[in-house]
Amino acid sequence: MNVSSTSDIEITLWRTWALTVTHEACEYTKQKFNAEKTGGDPVIPSPKLDTDLVMACDQLVDRLIKAYKNPIQMQINIARYSKLISPKDTGHNEEREEKLLERCPPGHEGTKLVEIPATILDASSAIIAWYLPDVLTDATQIKWCLQKEIWAASDLLAPMLEKSVKVDGNWRTNQGWFNPSSENDALTPGCINLSPAWFQQGHENQSDPEVSASLKGASSEKILKAIARPAAIATAALKVMHPEQYWAGLRAFMSLGEKAESKELPKMSETLQYWASGNYSNARMSMPSLQLEFRLVRHGVHAVEGDQIAWAWYMRDSVHVYAGVPSCGWARVNYRR
Repeated sequence: MNVSSTSDIEITLWRTWALTVTHEACEYTKQKFNAEKTGGDPVIPSPKLDTDLVMACDQLVDRLIKAYKNPIQMQINIARYSKLISPKDTGHNEEREEKLLERCPPGHEGTKLVEIPATILDASSAIIAWYLPDVLTDATQIKWCLQKEIWAASDLLAPMLEKSVKVDGNWRTNQGWFNPSSENDALTPGCINLSPAWFQQGHENQSDPEVSASLKGASSEKILKAIARPAAIATAALKVMHPEQYWAGLRAFMSLGEKAESKELPKMSETLQYWASGNYSNARMSMPSLQLEFRLVRHGVHAVEGDQIAWAWYMRDSVHVYAGVPSCGWARVNYRR
């Protein structure tokens, strides 16, 4: 799908939302990626994009191209593997993990450390993961700008982050996973969710979604404005990595906007208008099912030193079901030269 296939109504809606700039950044990133991939003409960014965002998109494209040119093929079939696992598979049951490896072997012995940009493909060439190290940290100006915005957002979220940590919390909020900040308590440990449409636990598709509690306070607009640029970059990456998922996300936003207006859902319309979708060392992320390990932001496996702010963007299928948006398949990239 491309811009020309969208309706005038959708474009009008976008112009009233913060998502407009995000969409412009996504279009620029996608076009520049395609031009770099095929040797096409230079791409001129939209005047709506500021210099810092353009530089961040250029850095993103550089890493995307390097990853595209470095595919790592696995023997595992990710569709079959996904049917074998359930939410109860935490990755901590060694016997269970060994059985999964026997059932779906990755195709190599031992654990391989991946240190350069790469795409991880399954046996059918479906993309399991894109690995993009240093996508936001190589250019000093980009790094400074984004760190400033991420720090500002984290500071605004401090009261909610503090309340989120519990002695008997789940795997995201258990007190044992957090340490005091090493920068004189400059960062507040914790884990929260930000969402313009969130189902209460046990009520998925049984009632209308709500704005998450973290965005119902007086600082919600400031929080959303602070994360707008990092969100735009993450969404621009999605536009290249999985275009169908990108468009599914936009359709879900359109549907949620209409439902929020027609049903007068508390605070959802206002939240949607502003939604744009620390240093540490020796951090790695492990994917045991693939026997791969990445030098990356820690993902609950290896201990790290120093402070870490980790943001994860994801879509909930239940919200897409509510919005009437079909499910997307696995992402694929044409690797023919």
